[in-house]
Amino acid sequence: MKDLILKNSNEKIQLNNIICVGRNYAAHAEELGNKVPKFPLIFLKPTSALIYSGDNVIMPEYSNELHHEIELVILIGTTIKNAGLTEAENAIIGYAAGLDMTLRDLQSKLKEKGHPWTLAKGFDTSAVVSDFVLKNDYLLNNTEAISLKVNDELRQNSNLSLMLFKPAEIVKYISSKMTLSKGDIIFTGTPEGVGKVEKGNELFGAIENVGKVFTQIK
Repeated sequence: MKDLILKNSNEKIQLNNIICVGRNYAAHAEELGNKVPKFPLIFLKPTSALIYSGDNVIMPEYSNELHHEIELVILIGTTIKNAGLTEAENAIIGYAAGLDMTLRDLQSKLKEKGHPWTLAKGFDTSAVVSDFVLKNDYLLNNTEAISLKVNDELRQNSNLSLMLFKPAEIVKYISSKMTLSKGDIIFTGTPEGVGKVEKGNELFGAIENVGKVFTQIK
């Protein structure tokens, strides 16, 4: 199992689960023709999907449409179940910038058949994360800028204030459905502007005061 990289800390936290939220920005839901959800839409990635900033994303041979999605990633530091908002907020111990890479052509085919998205979301190298900044060093205020460039082109440029469900609300909801534990990381959804990337493209993602994430498509 992989260790998560923490800024300014010698502590080691082992990755546990990768949990993801879909359609957490109204404009992104609308750009893909989806309805705005009334509660967080949850899916999972396998731990084998995780790579770190600076590692390469390997595009699978069975897809011709790989999309970028820049996201805030939150780190859980304690076991919780059926948490209230305060307990949910206290369970979050850090944040990172992340990329939820998606095989959009495969996802569309799976959705048409009413099948789960797992094969479109869970391929190796599909979850890229920066180092995690601990809450003791920076407390998120949910107004941070979030952006992504492909090569020199700005593709995504938004603000965490536009999330439909804020981090503590997401943690509260997930904990009502499943136990969360130390080392769980949660991708919190992407703003509008997602699009196709090609082999050789360089991706530069950033969240203000949180982190930067870089990868190249191979």
